[in-house]
Amino acid sequence: MTTARIERLVTSGQFSLDGGTWDVDNNVWLVGDDHEVVVIDAAHDADAIAEAVGDRRLTAIVCTHAHNDHIGAAPALADRTGAVIWLHRDDLPLWRQTHPDREPDAWLRDGLVIEAAGADLTVLHTPGHAPGAVCLHDPGLGAVFTGDTLFQGGPGATGRSFSHFPTLVDSIRDRLFTLPPETRVLTGHGDSTTIGAEAPHLEEWIARGH
Repeated sequence: MTTARIERLVTSGQFSLDGGTWDVDNNVWLVGDDHEVVVIDAAHDADAIAEAVGDRRLTAIVCTHAHNDHIGAAPALADRTGAVIWLHRDDLPLWRQTHPDREPDAWLRDGLVIEAAGADLTVLHTPGHAPGAVCLHDPGLGAVFTGDTLFQGGPGATGRSFSHFPTLVDSIRDRLFTLPPETRVLTGHGDSTTIGAEAPHLEEWIARGH
């Protein structure tokens, strides 16, 4: 039985891509216990995230994808804590748009397990919203962290560079909707949902995308 728990912090800032900028609120997820923790998506505000970490050891900063609103605070947080920044290599071109002078420290790959205080976060490569987008699934926690791949009410956006709607739908169908229906979907923005709540709408999304 894992002793790990999930904490949510909401940070605010801007998302910029393809010449546009939007104000956004992001979910920053912390998974760990009283001693060590990992951060999923270091968005916007390194100070606020460091405060949420407190005196715990931050072992990893896992980036679900490399849009600037999800990685903006990662280097500052890593420099402050010594944590390793993890990213899927396919998102390196996006990463370099935000951090041209600082590479991630390690590469996520499908099937890799990142441990945090007894939690085992398994990487699911789910391209579509971004080429290197990943989700992180832990059956013990009954949760999947989906970044911007799947939200309450539908898939992530695919109208901008590096994104592709049919690929995203394939990722959701093949990698996420095969998880148990009670699995909590902890998203990059907004409210949480479950696999069971979203799975019945797959055909609608496919129709909408054509």
